[in-house]
Amino acid sequence: MRGRSAGHWRWLLYVALALAGGMLTFVGARAEQKASDDATFRKLIDAYCAAWSTGNADNPARFYAKDDGLVFYDVAPFSYHSWKEYHDGVKKEFFDNMESGTLSAGKDLKVSRRGTVAWTTVSMHLSEKTKDGKDLETDIRYTGIWERRASGWVLVHEHLSAPLGGS
Repeated sequence: MRGRSAGHWRWLLYVALALAGGMLTFVGARAEQKASDDATFRKLIDAYCAAWSTGNADNPARFYAKDDGLVFYDVAPFSYHSWKEYHDGVKKEFFDNMESGTLSAGKDLKVSRRGTVAWTTVSMHLSEKTKDGKDLETDIRYTGIWERRASGWVLVHEHLSAPLGGS
């Protein structure tokens, strides 16, 4: 009996060690994916801001899904219901009146991912000089819903808002 009992405990110890090793591997893989996602989306957000800062509405097109029916909420006007509508609206309402501008993302980027869908939140700052000589500074809240497609990560929804009363 004694040999059998020792074998039973040894077997339980092996099972416990295998489970602990599996858990450590899983936790390590999750941490590695989180670090990779953070770096990936930091690059995407910074490139997104650089594209919008050019003042050319064609430049940020690569970040957006072109499916019909997608909704993008902007600071002004309220919303757009396709990339084409967004492109044309931002050009008319914003870029046609802008001399120069810079959009920059804050350091507070948060990334959450579930499979092929990720959402990002980050504060942004817009500095704009209008064609009539006004300088505008605005803090913006940003949320982006991204989907991983064959071409890479693209925005399928976004929401920008500015605090009431400006910055």
